[in-house]
Amino acid sequence: MNRRTFLQYVSAGSAAMALPSILAMAKAHDLPVRTITKGPEFHWFGYYDKRQFNHSNTKVLGMQVDFEMRSPTKDDVIKMGVIDLQHGDKWTEIGESRSWGWQQGCMLQWVPGSDTKVMWNDRRGDEFVSILKDIETGEERIIPKAIYTLSPDGKSAVGTDFTRIQNYRKGYGYPGGIDPYKGQNAPKKAGIYKIDLATGKSKLIISYNEISKIPINGEDISDKWHYFNHLLISPDSERFIFLNRYWDAPIPDDILNNVVEYNKIRTNYTTRMFTASMKGGDTYLLDPSGKTSHFIWKDPEHITAWTRPIGMESGFYEFEDKTKNIRQVGKGVMTVNGHNTFLPGTNQEWILNDTYPQGEAREQIPYLYHEKTNKRIDLGRFHEPLAYNGEWRCDTHPRSSNDGKLVCIDSTHGGNGRQMYLIDISSLKL
Repeated sequence: MNRRTFLQYVSAGSAAMALPSILAMAKAHDLPVRTITKGPEFHWFGYYDKRQFNHSNTKVLGMQVDFEMRSPTKDDVIKMGVIDLQHGDKWTEIGESRSWGWQQGCMLQWVPGSDTKVMWNDRRGDEFVSILKDIETGEERIIPKAIYTLSPDGKSAVGTDFTRIQNYRKGYGYPGGIDPYKGQNAPKKAGIYKIDLATGKSKLIISYNEISKIPINGEDISDKWHYFNHLLISPDSERFIFLNRYWDAPIPDDILNNVVEYNKIRTNYTTRMFTASMKGGDTYLLDPSGKTSHFIWKDPEHITAWTRPIGMESGFYEFEDKTKNIRQVGKGVMTVNGHNTFLPGTNQEWILNDTYPQGEAREQIPYLYHEKTNKRIDLGRFHEPLAYNGEWRCDTHPRSSNDGKLVCIDSTHGGNGRQMYLIDISSLKL
């Protein structure tokens, strides 16, 4: 889809709203909002739980592509870049990737604590790999496994099979790979692996077969079709969260590759949230409700997640790891699912979150929430045209700087496709 066709399509699918009005909505709370990327290409970062800002908060990472409104193919290449916030938001290209999806990109992120080292996923032939690059020296190393997330101590990563994800949850997996276990519902030789970043060596620590044998609320699910998604390592680098999702049967390719038919069934999975040791084992079923969605570590013992616990209402809840302790967070205020993190520098008292498009105006609202006072501060209202839905929707996925003074979002409200915007929240009295 070329740019002219794209803009016509977005215009037809969006609410009747003049561009100046859209931009005014973004500034409704008198917080400075600036565009840090521009067309004709489209830019975004992706998921909310990845490190977009470098250690000194002077640069942010982003991805660039020249099309929208369709699934990526194995031949579509995205470019990675660094945006210098201190020098006119200058974009400097740092690499390319042939393994990416609309929601999480290619897992581009800074190595924890570094101002120069970044990682992302790529494909070599039909194998997914990860790239570790020093953008200052240009030194680059290929690690023969794709990453999902890095440990906060910068020593290791965990990953899983992106081809298998692609077969069950488009937008999060990658095209172009080969799944040798596609015909197996819960293979023994695949699952979650740990990567030593110093050596590049990996080890399988949880298999699909192993997880399938853990019943849910007394029900045997060893015959279901399992995959893993949304891995995240604890702040002390000792444990990690993962979602085990499963279907009653595999999705036929003719449905998977048909946008209309796939959108009808794309959320018909069941979800369980587990934690486990980074050494392997010590696996704990933390949320057996089947409804877990977005989550974040609050500290090494607590996780905040959107779910609907058995016998309770949907909402955000705080879980204590390896216990049955659970309590609701943001009742009556954080009432819809969103992408939640904790704002740095606030002693985990302020949650940074957002909403999916709300109301006829389809406004996405990133906001801050303070549990002790039950106070919510909206950071802006950003219109998302109706054309952005399903696999290629553009969630704001708010990411904060390491000092908690800036928030970066992905948004389509400017009328020029998905771009990245910086919200200055330093004036807020938190």
